[in-house]
Amino acid sequence: MLTRLFLALIAVLYFAFGTWSLFDPIGMTSRLDVDVSGPNGIFEMRGVFGGVSLGAALLAAAGAVMPARYERPALLFLVAYMGGYTLSRIVSFFLGDGPTFSGWFFAGFEVLAFILAVTALITRREP
Repeated sequence: MLTRLFLALIAVLYFAFGTWSLFDPIGMTSRLDVDVSGPNGIFEMRGVFGGVSLGAALLAAAGAVMPARYERPALLFLVAYMGGYTLSRIVSFFLGDGPTFSGWFFAGFEVLAFILAVTALITRREP
């Protein structure tokens, strides 16, 4: 039951972030202290932050609603996705990058989501 709640929360958060990124990529990036430039900047923000986040929301929602079929794939996706972010944040930290509060906030969310997804996957029982 906790895993389904976790996936539902992830789905809501990614849906909100993905929708924001899709329809207001400049507003989203400016709130995160990220500068977008060049002819493909907005195009990439919509695709990467909007599209991928909405896809993650859909898979997490499927895992929450239909756990027998989609819970494990949703958790595996989150482990890979949040694990990639976590690894890149660790490397970035050791290379001396100094993010603002919003950067640390997102890094904290990514690390926590990674840990929770790994834990849910390890302790998962077949529904």
